[in-house]
Amino acid sequence: MVEFLTVIGIVVAVFVGFNIGGSSTGVAFGPAVGSRLIRKTTAGALFVGFGFLGAWTVGREVIATMSSSIVPAAQFTPIASVTVLFFTGASLLISNLYGVPASTSMTAVGAIVGLGLASGTLNQALMFVIVSAWIVAPLICLFIGAVVGRYIYPYLDRYSAFTTFNLLFIQLDRSRTIPRPYVNPNASLQDTIGSLSVVVIGCYMAFSAGASNAANAVAPLVGSGGSLTVNQGVLLAVGAFGLGSFTIARRTLETVGDDITELPILASLIVSVVGGTVITILSSFGIPASLAVSTTSTIIGLGWGRASRAATLAELATPSPDRPDIDVSTGALVTSRAEDAPAGPTIGDIARGEKPAEKPDEIPDIPDVGAEGPADIDQRSLFDPAAAKRIVAMWVLTPSLAIVASYPVFAFLL
Repeated sequence: MVEFLTVIGIVVAVFVGFNIGGSSTGVAFGPAVGSRLIRKTTAGALFVGFGFLGAWTVGREVIATMSSSIVPAAQFTPIASVTVLFFTGASLLISNLYGVPASTSMTAVGAIVGLGLASGTLNQALMFVIVSAWIVAPLICLFIGAVVGRYIYPYLDRYSAFTTFNLLFIQLDRSRTIPRPYVNPNASLQDTIGSLSVVVIGCYMAFSAGASNAANAVAPLVGSGGSLTVNQGVLLAVGAFGLGSFTIARRTLETVGDDITELPILASLIVSVVGGTVITILSSFGIPASLAVSTTSTIIGLGWGRASRAATLAELATPSPDRPDIDVSTGALVTSRAEDAPAGPTIGDIARGEKPAEKPDEIPDIPDVGAEGPADIDQRSLFDPAAAKRIVAMWVLTPSLAIVASYPVFAFLL
């Protein structure tokens, strides 16, 4: 019976890792594939490689926390491990059904908390640290995104270039016995620097995903009486990531999700750097945290910052009839004016085969913050308060449901 449950646990862990690999590959390398910088197969290979690097180095700290520190490792019996993995997989299903980037990490920890409460073995001091990180990390991402969007983004956008090539950025000369790679001849130096930035940041995002998500797939099995060692758990998780990266990720690489597709490539890179860095730092301390929550918080902050540039902080804090274009409830502008210099291409433009708007030969000066003048783009497309509230509500709801649902299972059925 124990061996049967162990096999079931491994199958469920592979299912969880399969879905994580499929969704995370699209988020990490959607900009690179959409811009025709690399192929989908290359994106899958890069995600597996850098995801393995993140899981093998930083990720083992998170595995140790979730497998033996929140509750003692002895509590992870085979059936308890399968139950925790079931609730982790259920969180993926809920997030897909509602189209909200719910946190797999937070839900997995919630299920473990239910086990700890039912058995009376919960490490309350550690949970206080983890929950504090869950609150502080999104606020940091939100703040950084808002500052960058309000004060820095227009200047980065003015001088950055992300070209969509008709042919792939790296070509292969097959005229010889051994194919020789060479750079697309249509690429300028600025294009080359920008393109390499997209790929490098995608690799960094894959590293962060491996560091934070490996534990979600295998931590209960590592803790369940030694069913798997940490090294075996990392290999199993990354192998499952690879299955998703080379199969279902091909679709997510094309669409990159409805909410992400309309981000300009520059904005998606900023989001990746900020969200990935925060999660990598937390993972290095063994704190399980959500990459989806951090990146989405950065998106919200970046959008609000860009949307609020046409007003001073004093005007945002105290809207008046003199500024009817400022929403009193959100502080964001509600007009629909387009800036003179078009924003960079978005992943949605590329996926639909639309040609991005070309920047004019002479780029107009960027208005100062609070100055009258054209705003970035349609403000509601930058910051939607209703969507933000729905996302935050799901972040709170999914781990809470995992605790409430898992507690009676562990207390009365196991």
